[in-house]
Amino acid sequence: MSKPTLTTESGAPIADNQNSSSAGIGGPLLLQDQHLLEKLARFNRERIPERVVHARGSGAYGYFEVTDDVSAYTHAHFLGEVGRRTETFIRFSTVADNLGGPDAARDPRGFALKFYTEEGNYDLVGNNTPVFFIKDPLKFPDFIHSQKRDPFTGKQEPDNVWDFWAHSPEATHQVTWLMGDRGIPASYRHMNGYGSHTYQWTNADGEVFFVKYHFKTNQGIRCLSSEQGAELAGKDPNSHQTDLLQSIERGARPSWTLHVQVMPAADAADYRFNPFDLTKVWPHKDYPLQRVGRLVLDRNPDNVFAEVEQAAFSPNNFVPGIGPSPDKMLQGRLFAYADAHRYRLGVNHTQLAVNAPKAAKAANYGRDGLMASNAYDRHAKNYEPNSYDGPAETGAALSAPRPVTGHTGTHEAPAHSKDDDFFQAGELYRLMSEEEKGRLVANIAGGLSQVSHEAVVEKNIAHFSAADTEYGQRVEDAVRALQEG
Repeated sequence: MSKPTLTTESGAPIADNQNSSSAGIGGPLLLQDQHLLEKLARFNRERIPERVVHARGSGAYGYFEVTDDVSAYTHAHFLGEVGRRTETFIRFSTVADNLGGPDAARDPRGFALKFYTEEGNYDLVGNNTPVFFIKDPLKFPDFIHSQKRDPFTGKQEPDNVWDFWAHSPEATHQVTWLMGDRGIPASYRHMNGYGSHTYQWTNADGEVFFVKYHFKTNQGIRCLSSEQGAELAGKDPNSHQTDLLQSIERGARPSWTLHVQVMPAADAADYRFNPFDLTKVWPHKDYPLQRVGRLVLDRNPDNVFAEVEQAAFSPNNFVPGIGPSPDKMLQGRLFAYADAHRYRLGVNHTQLAVNAPKAAKAANYGRDGLMASNAYDRHAKNYEPNSYDGPAETGAALSAPRPVTGHTGTHEAPAHSKDDDFFQAGELYRLMSEEEKGRLVANIAGGLSQVSHEAVVEKNIAHFSAADTEYGQRVEDAVRALQEG
């Protein structure tokens, strides 16, 4: 069987791919060697800027199947009928480290899901924890700077990490999650995923509900201790990528069951804490889990760069029946995620195969820009309204409008009776077994004991004490023991 002819990018055949063109045998190379210049220039540009966060990631294709009727809460088409399947793409990731970091690090895990629905793409951007470190996007750049490599030492510094947390008491709940057993999942298959934010659903009658998403792993929760994580990271930095790839290749088909918590919109104003606060969970006794469907992964990407690294998720990609809530962190991410993709991948990143709609067709007046690949009829207009046959607005809102009142300005969240930063962290601590508490305290003390500023140590201990007196005392005892040792 004959092979196709090797060509330049313009299609010209290449006679020799082993030797550069030179001025005689052993002479200097020639600037006219188009193949050499093109090959080196492309090589120099193969890498794109890595994500500022969630740089290290793995992805897979699959489908979401509705198993339970939720039409009473949303008129989203892809959720509208039991048995309906929608193609999906998921990207798992670590958060703080760069592209070359190990998978088995103590870090939250990204759980970003793209539904290729018949009404357009719906992106759900979440983590493997139901809460986050902060509640206002204004603090996000500072938070990430504190967790990233220090500008002077070039590595993550406990002084920076714990100093930020010392000044951010709302982080205590997420720190308790991160430093506990679930801080290092054994694999991407063995962890839950959460939408984390609060979202708005609207049903066909215009009734509004607030929801939280919970993807429960059907493989069971499995985690690694700090020692196991360090050992695995040394043996195989790509451990989670390897596990995901091999499990799908052998037909294991990892899966998760989606449940939602549903809060009638009228409950939000008088709930005992702010239901849009990303640092808090909704107790299940107040809003029980309701099953929706199952997510199944059944196909690996053919090219990691093209499909995983260039995958772009934006929480602002909604479909009719689903919309945002007043969650401040979500509101900030509605802009920040898409803007990051415009920087990394260009304004036409939505035309890439992994990001383009599959069950629907994009029709708009966006034109030109770097790497524009969409083709239009030669007479197609690039403005609207027009007198021709271009796409026209529907007049139907994606989700129900929300009334707003008050003065513009910077405001703290509205007051609720239980809006402190510590009570849920304390509840989480008290749910743990004695063995789990011991590992949590040891993990915290291992990092906090390396902090050089005593005031930072004391502030963090005070946060844990405010969550639970025993919690704080055990952390203090463990830190002092390490400092004295």
